[in-house]
Amino acid sequence: MRRLFHLSFRCLRNVLAWGLLVGLVDGRLTAETNAPVPAPRLGTGFSYQHDQIPKQPWSIHIARFNRSRTNFLIRTTLAGEATIGLATVSEQIGHLPRTLGRPLAAVNGDYFVRDGAYRGDPEGLLILEGEVVSAPSPKSCFWIDPAGEPHITNVISGFTVTLPGGEALPVGLNEEPTEEKAILYSPAIGASTHTSVVREYLLERDGERNWLPLRVGGEFFARVREIRERGDSPVAAGTLVLAVPHALERRLTGVLPGATLRINLATVPDLKGVRTAIGGGPALIHDGKRTTYRSEAVRHPRTALGWNHDDFFLVQVDGRQPSLSVGMTLPELTDYLLKLGCLEALNLDGGGSSTLWVDGQVMNNPCEGSERPTGTTLVVVLTQDGRAARTNAPPR
Repeated sequence: MRRLFHLSFRCLRNVLAWGLLVGLVDGRLTAETNAPVPAPRLGTGFSYQHDQIPKQPWSIHIARFNRSRTNFLIRTTLAGEATIGLATVSEQIGHLPRTLGRPLAAVNGDYFVRDGAYRGDPEGLLILEGEVVSAPSPKSCFWIDPAGEPHITNVISGFTVTLPGGEALPVGLNEEPTEEKAILYSPAIGASTHTSVVREYLLERDGERNWLPLRVGGEFFARVREIRERGDSPVAAGTLVLAVPHALERRLTGVLPGATLRINLATVPDLKGVRTAIGGGPALIHDGKRTTYRSEAVRHPRTALGWNHDDFFLVQVDGRQPSLSVGMTLPELTDYLLKLGCLEALNLDGGGSSTLWVDGQVMNNPCEGSERPTGTTLVVVLTQDGRAARTNAPPR
């Protein structure tokens, strides 16, 4: 009972504090609503709204920003700043370079590995400031093309390594090894590969073509500098490591130090030039219509992103707190996003990870009582020089 009271009191405190701020900026205090109506704006094309629906009950937090503004950037973060790991949304926002601008709002990102040597590894695609850190998964993901247009699609990985004899092998990226494919490790994995008893090929650049940081759509050559048989190889700056499972070892029998490998990071669709992408799923809305997806009729805390022609939305639904908010099923979340006016929408990780941060403060009530460390976040940044075009454009 004491914990429930604490959560409810903190929710009230958050709402009152932000409501007063919005009221002062807007020139009036704004009453909470039981329907998703337009919220007061803060003079930057950005607004925050807390929607409470008593019947269920639902406590919903919405950050909205206008797509026509040219000074918003959408960026992803990693828990370890430049390496895979676990950290709260608040901590990850602190990793953003100050030169980008002022972080306005953020939500937790993709599903991730919670335990073990690869904790924090995103389940799907992650592109961070143009660097690809994690390969696509079968689930949908969000990405922004070089012209600044947002997309929610499935992305198919064509990541391969071609051996000197011409045979191409599929490769994963910065993930736990399996027997089905080789894994490429970049400095984003941290100090070492964390593998055990697998053959690993330490790679260095071969030729003049740039190869690091890794870029989707890029193709480059790498020279084998060293072969190690015991795993957990160091991943030094400016190097890569190719880990090969036992099932594939014989196919690399003739690959010796000095050999050249060709690495291709192609995808379908082609994401060459994309600077921001993050996995999630399922896609909830496309072209203004609900999509078809498998879902259990269970209510949980939820996080989603969506947009229409005018606005972009970060939406968080509290859950697992009967006196405050019971959470939503995916169909309920889809209905709510449609009422907001979303034409496109993607579900992100939920449960204890579900967090919405606005201008220095966590606005929701995480169901575990405090922020849970996560692998990635999606952040909206207000720039000072208007260098972003539409939703997101590459910095010039």
